[in-house]
Amino acid sequence: MFPERLEANALQALCRQVLAVRLVMIPLGAPLALGRTAPGAPTYLVAASVALTFLLSYALFRDWERLGPLLLRHRWLLAADMAMGALLLVTATPSSPLGLVALGTPLLSGLVYGWRGSAVFAAAQTVLVAALGGGLVLSFLCVLSGAAGSSVRDLLFRLSETRARLTAAEAVREERERLAREMHDSVSKTLHGLALAADALARTSDPAAVRAQAEQVALAARRAVGESRALLTDLRAEPVPLLPALHALDAQVRVTGAVPALPPSVARHVVAVAAEAVENVRRHAEASETLLTVSATGTHLTVSVEDDGRGLPAQLPSAGHYGVRGMRERAAAIGAALSLGPRPSGRPGTRVRLSLPLEGIR
Repeated sequence: MFPERLEANALQALCRQVLAVRLVMIPLGAPLALGRTAPGAPTYLVAASVALTFLLSYALFRDWERLGPLLLRHRWLLAADMAMGALLLVTATPSSPLGLVALGTPLLSGLVYGWRGSAVFAAAQTVLVAALGGGLVLSFLCVLSGAAGSSVRDLLFRLSETRARLTAAEAVREERERLAREMHDSVSKTLHGLALAADALARTSDPAAVRAQAEQVALAARRAVGESRALLTDLRAEPVPLLPALHALDAQVRVTGAVPALPPSVARHVVAVAAEAVENVRRHAEASETLLTVSATGTHLTVSVEDDGRGLPAQLPSAGHYGVRGMRERAAAIGAALSLGPRPSGRPGTRVRLSLPLEGIR
């Protein structure tokens, strides 16, 4: 059997192309072969052989999805294909235009079975053609077609293996980038807060303040454990509601429309983009108000974060701006559009807007 489904589909397509070429060659060569045949019974015999070979080739072409796996399990079945070609060669002679039909069997054997299988069928077809007076050229073409089929099969397998390695490398790179985003947006921030709380605890002597700081440290530690567990498990469960997570952010939330539940992977990206935008407002905007707007229509979900702070710089730094980079990568991962810029009303401040198409998600 083929080791990969992709290889099976590609080889199946190639085998059908071989049969398609045969189906074209038979009608083209039949008039010339019949024209060179003696009238009477020989003509009828050639015509019957041509019709039988064409019908059986068409059956293989049409039902290759069902018959192809049988050839993989039972190699002797390809001998029936060779028998059809032999019948045509006996009646129409190998020197006729229909002699090229004999090349189909070794070519199919090379595609389906590789070098060992093609060697057997190509040798048998070569002997058969030579015995029927096919000449040196046609015999050599039988060997060459078997080698060509095997070479194409090996090339396809090597290309498939190369593609698999490249896909695996790309998956590793994407997973590293995802983990970097998740660490930046969740665990690293929680651990940073934990370190600050621990430093404050070390400098505090008042028992009540120590207790309060200790509770903050414990809370941050539990949050870090939960975020780490979420990173490790990366659950793919039922769709989850989005609004509770957005309401937990440090912003005023306004909702328009019926907000749908989203798959966990999509919801996580949406919440992380909104959380990063809110966090950037807290750290850099010097704003007095942060407004988070959620709007849902039949086709799109829009989440925007606006503030009345000092706005974005003329050009964002190219290095070290992992938060903005992470937001863009998250938006691209779920097929959403992300825009960062001044507020459209012309008032001071910044707006981060995420527009997510809902088609194909729910």
